[in-house]
Amino acid sequence: MKFSRTLALILLFTAVYWSFTSLMPSYNPDEEVSMESFSTDRALEHVKQLSKEPHAVGFPGHEQAKSYIISELKKMGLETTTQEGYTAGDWGNLSKATNILARIKGSTKGKGLLLLSHYDSGPHSSYGASDAASGVATILEGVRAFLSENKTPKNDIIILITDAEELGLNGADLFVNKHPWAKEVGLALNFEARGSGGPSYMLIETNRGNGNLIKAFKEANPKYPVANSLAYSIYKMLPNDTDLTVFREDGDVEGFNFAFIDDHFDYHTALDTYERLDRNTLAHQGSYLMPLLNYFSTADLDNLKSLNDEVYYNLPLYKMVSYPFEWIWPIFGFAVLAFVLLLFSGFKKKKLHVADIFRGFVPVLITLIVNGLAGYFCWNIITWWYPGFKDMLHGFTYNGHTYIAVYVMFSLFVCFYTYNKFRKTSTPNLLVAPIFIWLIICGLVAQYLKGASFFVVPLLGMLAAFLVTINQEKPNPYLMVFLALPAVLIYSPFIKMFPVGLGLKMMVGATVLTTLLFFLVLPFFSQLKSKGRLAYLFLFLFFAFGITSHIQSNFNEERPKPSSLLYVYNADTDSTLWATYDNVLIDWNGQFLGDDKRKPKAETISSKYRTNLNYIADAPKKDIQLPYIDTVMDTIIGENRLIELCITPKRNVNRLEVFTNPMDITAAKVNRIALPAHFLENRGSRLITHYITNNDFTELQLEFPKDSVLELTLYEASNDLLTHPDFSVPKRPRTSIPMPFVLNDAILTIKTLRFE
Repeated sequence: MKFSRTLALILLFTAVYWSFTSLMPSYNPDEEVSMESFSTDRALEHVKQLSKEPHAVGFPGHEQAKSYIISELKKMGLETTTQEGYTAGDWGNLSKATNILARIKGSTKGKGLLLLSHYDSGPHSSYGASDAASGVATILEGVRAFLSENKTPKNDIIILITDAEELGLNGADLFVNKHPWAKEVGLALNFEARGSGGPSYMLIETNRGNGNLIKAFKEANPKYPVANSLAYSIYKMLPNDTDLTVFREDGDVEGFNFAFIDDHFDYHTALDTYERLDRNTLAHQGSYLMPLLNYFSTADLDNLKSLNDEVYYNLPLYKMVSYPFEWIWPIFGFAVLAFVLLLFSGFKKKKLHVADIFRGFVPVLITLIVNGLAGYFCWNIITWWYPGFKDMLHGFTYNGHTYIAVYVMFSLFVCFYTYNKFRKTSTPNLLVAPIFIWLIICGLVAQYLKGASFFVVPLLGMLAAFLVTINQEKPNPYLMVFLALPAVLIYSPFIKMFPVGLGLKMMVGATVLTTLLFFLVLPFFSQLKSKGRLAYLFLFLFFAFGITSHIQSNFNEERPKPSSLLYVYNADTDSTLWATYDNVLIDWNGQFLGDDKRKPKAETISSKYRTNLNYIADAPKKDIQLPYIDTVMDTIIGENRLIELCITPKRNVNRLEVFTNPMDITAAKVNRIALPAHFLENRGSRLITHYITNNDFTELQLEFPKDSVLELTLYEASNDLLTHPDFSVPKRPRTSIPMPFVLNDAILTIKTLRFE
């Protein structure tokens, strides 16, 4: 029996390993692939060509990326067009977007299938290999393979490579609202990235139910589906939109997102390169596209809308499992009824005792509280010990995976150690409290987070194990592991997904879920007489991974520290400053801020993740030209005042931001593009950000109450601090990269206009 338990434990750990390895295909370099099939190597060549340099809107590499995509589409014999125009989207980010379009004609006149990704990279230093050259490459290679079969699809296939996605989904906005093809789209497949590796998650975009979409996805039968209704429920609550969101909101177009999120530290940085893109991940994207392209090119795209929702999740071998929302409460009711009946049976057979059941709640509460607190304070502890990590705005460090291992090992130590102290309490009595806790969780998600209702499936396995332990003194350990398999296969990847997707601040998700998973496997663990030894094994692993994480905590050429530097000229006060967003300076920017650095006294211009400038210092004055401002119109009509300004750069600039004093702007246009009313009502102080191409002008038309006093503060920035001839800022050391998500390596001027 002892050998059986040991072997069963090995099988359990093997299942954990399998839950991760089964998610993705394996890339085999230089593998012989037919011309009719998707080749990761051929797709990689596209990634390589598209990610030679940063190619954000307005950057030199942007035009080269556009030209490359057009030439590749034309090589396939596709008639390729572009769509150009200004848009401001819903975020108040104005840019001139140039979309790339091509079309494969189908044999019928029904709705078309849209293949979607974007070709601009994140400003200003990202090479965009993953985000989203990988998506463009997946489409280019997939379309080439499809065309090689020389078959005519039933539906038109529209290829749309959008522009300015990173600035506010502008290219998608331009297409959906201004291109005639938009009304012909029946379904969209969008390929995205928020990191440089890991499995690609399928996320549905729909205004109605997902029932027909899930049914079609399962019929298309991709080999490695990684999808669950909880992930989309969480996705909908986060401020992370994709191009597909515009299609859903403005065009009522259904769609699938395919996005990978691991190695999040590379996202929007100079590390998003061809070399760092996970080849298995790119192969995973291809494994989605080809079966879906073949299926939806002939499917009826007019009947994908549904009023019914499905709970869905992926399992090895079974691929996708789904069932209707209507089953949620009946399944939950069955679980509750089964639990009550098992309690009656346990008391009747004298296997359950009230005192022992209440005693069983003690280890549950201890493990949840201790592990919950450890995970909750994880980021505070890490950044206190390593303050430089605060400058990794992603919230996920280079050694983040090791930190996950550290906290999982600690959680398992706490669980095994605590339950070893309660080893004299019989297994049936110990199981009541965890089942009760899981029933509460399943009831709450059934009510408030229906996408997570598949949580009840592993609980059914635990209830079955509870039945066995009530009726057998020494249950078969292999049976106990078998009944725990749904829990292990479903939840193990989640333990990693939470801190990877949401940052190490959400390590509490990993520690609590580890504890809850331990509860589900407790019918087997309680049989082990080696719980104490296992506890000390996990304590040893906790220290081993902890030491490893410390060794990996330094910044170097492989793990460069993000850094920032700005030169700010405030024309209102005629003052000049060096400024940085860094919490911990390096020698490179420290030489400019020096010992005289100080905290800004007032709130300064912020960036993504509400990041504000951390330090400023006096700087020598340079001759930086302000923009030319022409008041084209200033008049009063009725109760409103109308002002029209034209702001023209006098130097090469990349961005203009306009802020106002607290007041109501009743209407606004920027370069003839009207800003949405809901944006004006909820904008705060920022009015518009113009990401400038070819040093173009910015034309503002504002309408506001005539008795109001309007103040406009203009922030004009150029990303040329390191190359400007009037400055002598050296290149960063190889141990540092530009900090993403903030204005960086920039010369910034500030000018306020007042209209009384």
